[in-house]
This record gives sequence, C-alpha cells and structure tokens, in this order.
Amino acid sequence: MTNLIIAQKAIGITGFPDSSFSNQNAYLESRRIYPDIQLLKEFHFPNVKAEKGIVYCEWGNRKLLLDAFSPCKNKKLKIAVIILHGGGWRSGDRVQHYPLAQALANLGYVCFTPEYRLSTEALYPAAIYDIKSVIRWVHKHAGEFNVDTSRITVLGFSAGGELAAFMGSTNGIEKFENTKNKCLANISSWVHAVINIDGILSFIHPESGEGNDSKKTSAATYWFGYSKTENPGIWKEASSLTYAGKQNPPILFINSSVSRMHAGRNDFIKMMKKYGIYTEVHEFENAPHTFCLFEPWFQPTVKYIDNFLKKIFPSELK
Repeated sequence: MTNLIIAQKAIGITGFPDSSFSNQNAYLESRRIYPDIQLLKEFHFPNVKAEKGIVYCEWGNRKLLLDAFSPCKNKKLKIAVIILHGGGWRSGDRVQHYPLAQALANLGYVCFTPEYRLSTEALYPAAIYDIKSVIRWVHKHAGEFNVDTSRITVLGFSAGGELAAFMGSTNGIEKFENTKNKCLANISSWVHAVINIDGILSFIHPESGEGNDSKKTSAATYWFGYSKTENPGIWKEASSLTYAGKQNPPILFINSSVSRMHAGRNDFIKMMKKYGIYTEVHEFENAPHTFCLFEPWFQPTVKYIDNFLKKIFPSELK
C-alpha cells in the first residue's frame, strides 16, 4: 500500500490483550473530576434480542466475533448501526458499548458490536481490513436481521470514531479492500452514514496529539509500527481527512471538550461543505473524552444519534 523504507516495528505485538482501557477504569479516572457521573450498566429491554459470539471473519485460526442487538417481532427493514469501540487501537473491547447498542435497538435500529484486531495482535492496516469485513458481513446477512442495505451506518468512539470516519472516507477506494481477505471479498463495504464520537480525522493535523513518543510510545506509533518522523506517509495514509470527498456519506460529530480528540474536524467539515454533504456537530462543554460511557451525557448522545439518523434517513423507523 505504501512504499516503505524500513519494516514496521512489531515491538507492540505481545499476543496478549491489553485490558488497560475499560469502562470501569475510565469511570475511576473521570469521577475524580466529575464526582456525580454514573457508569452505565447494560439494559434489559423486553423488546430487544441479542445474538452474541457470531463469527464474521477468520484469519487462520483466529475467529473474529461480533454481537447483534435487534428489535423483537419487527419485520420492517431497519437502519444498521455498526458500533466500534475505542482504546487507542490497542485496548478496549466490543462489550463496552453494549448499553449503546441496546438503547439504539430499543429505538428500532439493528446494532452490531464487533471486535477487530488491535496493535497487540496485528499492525495497521489489519483493523481497517477487519472493519471492512464487518460491513460486508452486514450487507451479506442483511436479510437475517431485516437490515436495509441502503442505510448502513458506522459509529465509533475515540479510536473507533477515527476508524468509523475512515470507513466513510474510503467508500469505493480499492486499496483498502484487502484482496487476500477471503471474508466476503466480493460484497460491498459501502456505508451510508458515519457517527464519530470524539475520534480524530487526521493523525498529521496540527491539532492532533498523536505521535508524541518523548515519554512513552504513543498509541498510534504502536499501531502503525512507525513513529511519525520515521514514516509520515503511513500516518497520512491512515487519516480520513486525506480522502475526504464526494464519496463521503453524511457524518455526525459528537464531541467532548477535549479539542485534540477531534483533530481535523473543522477542516473535514469544510471539505464536506464543498461537496454538499450533510454534517452535524454537537459538543458537550466541560465533558471528559469518555463522556459517552457515562450519565449525564449518555442519554443526550443517544438522542443526537437518533435525531441524526431520522434526519438523513427519513423513512419511518418502526
């Protein structure tokens, strides 16, 4: 994909999951400044069914899993929402957004929470290939979940938000469709909406905090296998702002007050305006980066998502 001078450094590949980023750890960290926050627990809606541990792709002996949350007894075609967890492309778990998937399914959406290979297991662009495979899997299995394949949305938080934006920006760009991948390679990976919750739009943007390895190796350096100075080309290649254009779908930004966590957003929006593509921004004042995991920000976040999807996909959601 890129003309590389030196090989990617695999020092971050440990073969063991990094559990440092979890909802509980984020809660303990954030409540020191926001003592009144409430950590979300899973919902148990009687009209939402869950199917867990579905294999969507295999790499050798590695089975990649996703979970599906959908409304019961509703046969109408629905909007699909693929929810990508954060964790710096190195940590995090698909279970972290079960409450969000359950809340959206209760509103009539079909939600999927996939895992993807992190930098403890595989370097960039493995995660890109995995998420493209998830999208293809949803297209392929749309009939089983009553999904409307013209209304597939990718939503992500933090690193997941960056990846979600990347999926929209690379609609139809062949080099990000891994030809060696046997996971439904001939099926579309097109997405029709993006929801970016505090994910950066560019790794090389002046606003970005990624790439400072002075005290410890940054999350992005682990993921790319190169520091920003060693191979700036790959850092640019992985930035959704690099590809922002007419192929992009509408995008919703929901952001904290931590500006570096949405680096490149304003420039991205300018590109969307150039092509007449709808964008929407909501920013919570004095909110931590992990705001979407807690009340009082969770319910407003769900409302913003619901309103956005109803606006761009105006057909009835029942």
